[in-house]
Amino acid sequence: MIPHAEAPRLSERAGRILQQIFAAVRADFAFRLWDGRRVAFGQDPPAFTVVIRAPETFLRLMRDPTPLTFGEAYVESAIDIEGDLFAAMHVANALEDSRLPLAQRLRLLLSIGPAALRPRRENGSA
Repeated sequence: MIPHAEAPRLSERAGRILQQIFAAVRADFAFRLWDGRRVAFGQDPPAFTVVIRAPETFLRLMRDPTPLTFGEAYVESAIDIEGDLFAAMHVANALEDSRLPLAQRLRLLLSIGPAALRPRRENGSA
């Protein structure tokens, strides 16, 4: 569990991290984080919005950024996609094709803070 005082700072860092990860993707979409913070990409209104419901979900996706982890979070309703699901799949494919180098992934994970370095508990929470 993320300490309550740490959650707003985590939301700010999460926004910056999402901007770095998705900067090269050419599409109109957005993320809405657990505290309502919106991170938008593109020039036009977003075709879809990925809703991340809890900071623990964001950490889980950053620790293991695979289609399987994303799919599990979607099935568990830890994330949602509002809008055009096919446009979201296009962005996911573009991101999959432009994998981040390991060093950059580690820097991003470390920039999240101490919560990102804590091991996951057995019940699947962060």
